[in-house]
Amino acid sequence: MNIDTNARYRASHEYARKDGAEIVAGISDHAQSSLGDIVFVELPEVGKTLKQGEAFGVVESVKAASDLYMPMSGKIVAVNEDLQGDPALVNKDCYGKGWMIRFAPADPSEWNGLMDAAAYGKEAGKE
Repeated sequence: MNIDTNARYRASHEYARKDGAEIVAGISDHAQSSLGDIVFVELPEVGKTLKQGEAFGVVESVKAASDLYMPMSGKIVAVNEDLQGDPALVNKDCYGKGWMIRFAPADPSEWNGLMDAAAYGKEAGKE
């Protein structure tokens, strides 16, 4: 299991990584591995404001469909358009080319409530 040590995580397997004033988010390597081959990703509209824990989209694999949850509250500033044509980018490079959304955090203190890489590794290892 590959864990981005620069990211923070939700128990539902979304990651958040700071990039300047914005946050890049997607699903963890553990999540994409558990889902199997990803065939479709539904992402929100740019400009949409969502609260922490609110669903921002859906990821569908050959096994199942799963909701995606906001790691922090914020306004969507970009979505990864490349996933429309190649959703398997999430399987190939979930922390890089397979990112899902970029958002401007509404409450930066929510970062502190997310799991760091070590805590997430323990949590994901229990499954």
